[in-house]
Amino acid sequence: MTSSRFHNAVVTGACGGLGQALARELIGGGARVALVGLQRPVLDGLAALAPDRCAIYQPDVSDATAMQAVAADWVGRFGAPDLVMANAGVAGGFDTAQASDLAVMRRMLEINLLGVATTFQPFLEPMRNAGRRGALVGVASLAGWRGMPSNGAYCASKAGLIVYLQSLRAELRPTALTVHTVSPGYLRTALTAGNRFSMPGLMEPDEAARRLLAQVMAGTEHIVLPRRIGWLSRLLGVLPAKLHDRILLDQPRKPRVGEAGATDIPGIKQP
Repeated sequence: MTSSRFHNAVVTGACGGLGQALARELIGGGARVALVGLQRPVLDGLAALAPDRCAIYQPDVSDATAMQAVAADWVGRFGAPDLVMANAGVAGGFDTAQASDLAVMRRMLEINLLGVATTFQPFLEPMRNAGRRGALVGVASLAGWRGMPSNGAYCASKAGLIVYLQSLRAELRPTALTVHTVSPGYLRTALTAGNRFSMPGLMEPDEAARRLLAQVMAGTEHIVLPRRIGWLSRLLGVLPAKLHDRILLDQPRKPRVGEAGATDIPGIKQP
């Protein structure tokens, strides 16, 4: 296991493909793990791997009061974490011309961007007071590097997250806490299952989790999975904007809420 350095970890989005893989890796490495997610059967299955070292929480990660209650309970029972992984996230197509999609954008920003801050906030003080090394990890996306057609809400939420993590990293430089930005490409999870376009470099969640944790332990502040897809994104980024957009416009669109293949977004009812 690559995760032996971490003894006390919090993982949000623990029900998703990457979240489950991260939780299994950490539990297998001997860590105590707070499992934060919404699907109780999945959380129960993970907790069964080490019942004495796991606790289950089912808050809305964008609810600051709920996340503060999670932190108070976890720290009271197991102490301050040395790893907080803000992994919870949702994805879906977006069309500005559709009034119903504005609610989708609001919810996506609440979960993908605000949810990271509400996850970190209640753990920061206990981690600083502990006086030891600790890592705060935000799972962004390559989609946050440049806007893509029909994906404006998701791209905006991840771009905002990347900049937020830059700010937090600068603030915490004088402390023993490090901030890590993860920009995955395509992972084989529920979030990508409905995609109708090519997904180069598609990674399995277990491999992604191992690489991610290894790079956090190595102190890597900007983590791209897989790395070669980051180079491809940078290469596309140097193209003239009109050409870049034309290439993307030729690709199939990500399903919107209510369309076949769309993923569920908590708080948004399927029509």
